[in-house]
Amino acid sequence: MSEEVVRPRIRGFISLTAHPDGCAANVRSQVDVARAMAGEDAGGDGLRQVLVVGSSTGYGLASALCATFGYGAETLGVCLERPSEEDKAGSAGWYNLAEAHRLAAAEGRALDTINGDAFSHEVKQQVVDHLRERGAQLDLVVYSLASPVRQDPDSDTTWRSVLKPIGEAYTGKSIDLRRGQVVDAHIDPADADEIASTVRVMGGEDWRLWIESLRDGGVLADGARTVAFSYIGPEVSHAIYRHGTIGRAKEDLEASAADLRAELWASGGGAWVSINKAVVTQASAAIPGVPLYMSMLFDVMKAEGTHEGPIEQIARLYRDHLAPGMTPTIDEEGRIRLDDLEMRDGVQAEVSRRWAEVTSESLDDLTDFAGYQRYFEQLFGFSVDGIDYDAPTEIHRTLA
Repeated sequence: MSEEVVRPRIRGFISLTAHPDGCAANVRSQVDVARAMAGEDAGGDGLRQVLVVGSSTGYGLASALCATFGYGAETLGVCLERPSEEDKAGSAGWYNLAEAHRLAAAEGRALDTINGDAFSHEVKQQVVDHLRERGAQLDLVVYSLASPVRQDPDSDTTWRSVLKPIGEAYTGKSIDLRRGQVVDAHIDPADADEIASTVRVMGGEDWRLWIESLRDGGVLADGARTVAFSYIGPEVSHAIYRHGTIGRAKEDLEASAADLRAELWASGGGAWVSINKAVVTQASAAIPGVPLYMSMLFDVMKAEGTHEGPIEQIARLYRDHLAPGMTPTIDEEGRIRLDDLEMRDGVQAEVSRRWAEVTSESLDDLTDFAGYQRYFEQLFGFSVDGIDYDAPTEIHRTLA
């Protein structure tokens, strides 16, 4: 036993601590949503065996929870998280998985996790070996990696992604997360090497390598489908996101989806990129302007009753596009659009109005920045209702 009082230690968009009980409560809440949105008797052929690459937080965690608890799939997750030890706390993602594993074991559900570098050949082979031992044929592969760094699996080269505009410098409104003030952000443009490295980290190459490895390993079922996630967002973020280095990587991701779709189509399967709504993640918090935009967006969408978090988004993805018998609805570019509610004209018009007017003095009136901060703290198990943060808690949690 190793009990401690765990306090938040948040520095900008980084948290140095995570609360096990808060993370566990978050997972239980998400499981409730997954069950409710899937409905009774969900599941069946076409969603019995699921692999989630990047399964410990955000959209990846939601994908694993929906598959396991919403549709009764046998789910294998891959992630790279810091395990807890007898005298050392684990990461938020580790605590998320510990609770998900506990719930699955208690209900007799199949949820397994391989903790390692998903970019490596070794982990891909571990997954293939695990699936072969189980006699599993994958119906669905969800690719949800969000890493700033990728080690080339065939050399000593390390690629690092950067968050920069392309062509010319970016200057625009942002928010100082520490001080809660509206500021101007300035970012110089990326050079060619930075653009190429970002594509290598966040583009579609590794997604293609995963499908190739699974196919060559004989663990893809006939009709297997795969999905990866992306974002487009509003005009105010395009210079730094969609038209920047990250956007260039996402273009590569979408091109990879087209290649994979052509490959899997022959066996009755398919591949898609799902364009999702803006949600609070550690990665999105680092993008200048995006936390300010989300603070406005959430306020507008909450008022009209259309706000969704990662679990609601992914539950809708499964229910409307990926569930047994469902064919994904796609746009003219072949993408699933889960950002449809965010990008409605009325929502974007109101956000644009607020964006033009917001200052540090009007921040509380024009945004839900307090709500944004709460969502961010909840990523690490803090600010969760019903948790006694003054009480010691067991910091060593295992994957059951």
